[in-house]
Amino acid sequence: MNEKFYYTIKEVSEILNVPKSTIRFWEKNFKSLSPQRTTGKRRLYRKEDIELLKRIKYLLYEEGFSIEGAKKKLSERKTKISEIILELEKIKKILEG
Repeated sequence: MNEKFYYTIKEVSEILNVPKSTIRFWEKNFKSLSPQRTTGKRRLYRKEDIELLKRIKYLLYEEGFSIEGAKKKLSERKTKISEIILELEKIKKILEG
C-alpha cells in the first residue's frame, strides 16, 4: 500500500480484491466504517478504514461469520481494547503515585 492519507473506493477495491459494491454494502451495515466524503460525495478511505475493511473481510470470508456475527465480534474486540486501556491507565496512576 502506498503511503497516502486517503484512498478512493476504486483503490480500496483493488487492495482488498472485492467489488466496489461490496465495500458500499459493508459501509451500510457496519456503522463504525465511515469514510470521509468530498463535496462531490466521493468516498475517501483512511488507513484505519482499510484496516477495518480487511478485518471485516477476514471475518466474513475466512471465518465464515454472518454480517451480524461479524458486527458482534468487532464490538467484542472494541470492548476488550477499552478494558485494556482502562487497566493501563490504572497502572500508570499507580506508577506515578
